[in-house]
Amino acid sequence: MSNVKLAVIFYSMGGTNYQLAKWAEEGAQAAGAEVRVLKVEELAPESVIEGNEGWKATVEATKDVPVATSEDIEWADAIIFSVPTRFGNMPSQMKQFLDIQGGIWAKGKTMNKVVSAMTSAQNPHGGQEATILSLYTSMMHWGAIIATPGYTDPIIYGAGGNPYGTSVTVDQEGKMIEDVQGAVKHQAKRTATVAEWVKRGIQ
Repeated sequence: MSNVKLAVIFYSMGGTNYQLAKWAEEGAQAAGAEVRVLKVEELAPESVIEGNEGWKATVEATKDVPVATSEDIEWADAIIFSVPTRFGNMPSQMKQFLDIQGGIWAKGKTMNKVVSAMTSAQNPHGGQEATILSLYTSMMHWGAIIATPGYTDPIIYGAGGNPYGTSVTVDQEGKMIEDVQGAVKHQAKRTATVAEWVKRGIQ
């Protein structure tokens, strides 16, 4: 599977989705994929970030992570998105990134990308599934191929059983409640595997 190129594109304020992205990288690499971990551009004012210690720490921790570009989308055979929920939707930072891909979309460069998504929220029913579905709606317009984890491995049940994509609950201290590391790695491996099938079929 060394010829499968996978981009893990995340937005993270408290560090959770950065961690999910790193686990996805490990899972995809273990499956033989070439992986790029990328963040989307931060839109929040620096003054707001400076007033939140956790947010500021995440910005510092991810300072060397490249910002995702249209070229990364074109490069990738598969994309895994990792975002927190914002009122049951994706964050504006990720939405802007998707919105500015109109140029490559118009040229057919987003078609047949294999995509999957992960998310986090402060409670189990805080919009996790809706957030993933909001990403998938955009992917339908892209002509992408959505590869959900479904219930393809028992490990998904132990991580909360979300068939749309791995989701995790984060407590008030920013710690993950469910153990989702294995589910994330399984989802990444599955995404890379489906991308390999698609790539072979196209070739």
